[in-house]
Amino acid sequence: MTSPPQAYRPETAILQLGDGFYDPVQAADFPQTRLRFRNDRAAAQVGLEALSDAEWIAHFGRFKPLDGSLTEPLALRYHGHQFRVYNPDIGDGRGFLFAQLRDDRGRLMDLGTKGSGQTPWSRFGDGRLTLKGGVREILATEMLEALGVETSRSFSLIETGEALERGDEPSPTRSAVLVRLSHGHIRIGTFQRLAYLRDEAGMRRLIAYVLRHFYGEEAGEEAGDDGAERLLAHVVRRTATLAARYMAAGFVHGVLNSDNINVSGESFDYGPWRFAPTWEPGFTAAYFDHAGLYAFGRQPEAIHWDAMQLAIALRLVSEAPPLIAILEGFGEQYQPAVSDAILWRLGLRPRDPDSDRALVQAVERALRSEDASIDRFFFDGFGGTLPPDYGPAFDALRAILAGYQPRADRTHAYWRGAPCAMLIDEVEAIWSAIDQRDDWSPLEAKIASIRQMGSALAAA
Repeated sequence: MTSPPQAYRPETAILQLGDGFYDPVQAADFPQTRLRFRNDRAAAQVGLEALSDAEWIAHFGRFKPLDGSLTEPLALRYHGHQFRVYNPDIGDGRGFLFAQLRDDRGRLMDLGTKGSGQTPWSRFGDGRLTLKGGVREILATEMLEALGVETSRSFSLIETGEALERGDEPSPTRSAVLVRLSHGHIRIGTFQRLAYLRDEAGMRRLIAYVLRHFYGEEAGEEAGDDGAERLLAHVVRRTATLAARYMAAGFVHGVLNSDNINVSGESFDYGPWRFAPTWEPGFTAAYFDHAGLYAFGRQPEAIHWDAMQLAIALRLVSEAPPLIAILEGFGEQYQPAVSDAILWRLGLRPRDPDSDRALVQAVERALRSEDASIDRFFFDGFGGTLPPDYGPAFDALRAILAGYQPRADRTHAYWRGAPCAMLIDEVEAIWSAIDQRDDWSPLEAKIASIRQMGSALAAA
């Protein structure tokens, strides 16, 4: 029995916060609007899959308002720590909130942009996005979604026909505007701004908004005396889970600043991301991360630090002791979350906390000692049986795996092929085909391959 089509359900919930949280802006008037990618799978979940290409471009390239949603784009205001340095002069500098709507799970969703033009927060930037940056974000979000990470989804990519100057690419380079579908755009840095301004009324209003729309709690305009504590408990749980799933996916975000952490616990805003080829804790994604602050193995620490900044901001309306107690529970939330994430990727049923923790430790030890491919290991080991060519370094892990039951078999067609990975050489090859020959077929083939993997993992 097929489900009925999802109805389009527009929203304007962000307006409840008041105009102190955003600035109305206009989208750039682009020379061209060439549709390069539309995510019909995501569009079907919010009732927009029936749009024609012309309608799609009108909304997501020219930013004609969606009926019943926001009448004008809004650049959101926030602050944040950037590589641990506080910056009060940031906000949506090359993007805006375009529309809000409900998905097929009833969740409030945002359609936000990247590369849509200058805003009051652009500083010296041009407000634009390179086409390569848009392609990379499609690849990151598709891969993370398939690997079970809660992530924004790349909804639309339209090439805009402008020549951009960028130091890290041959200049001039091609331009684009990206639209993301995400579960909110409220960042830890949004709360930090209110604490910086000593805006208690705004802080209480924002707490109530997040509890209501992201966590399903009934709340009036203010969430009560314990609203800050309830909010922090939710965010600690969700961000600990996010950190755990990054590790199981072998993913390195690259820039885990507090303005890049969504309080819904959903990953978003992909710049210099990478997938680690091996379990190397020091592996970094950003060439400018000289100290390895956001290296692969330090991501749980980095996300915990960001959650701490939320707790500090919430001190504006709460006492410190209960916030500290909640924050100290991050590790207790992370440990079972990383066990669940690795067991899920291995296609195994959990046993008990001690056994599951021992399994995770054995996986990490074996992968590190052999410098083994993360993607190959999880592909070969799915269901709990490792091939004999995994040598003595995997013997202890093999013995632990013998005590686990698979949650599914390997009958899906994906398991009869090769592991789907997303390493930098392939990313560059996909971009090279677009850049040199305007050949989008490698990108389309990769998305199909990723979605096949996601289907196999979800079915298990």
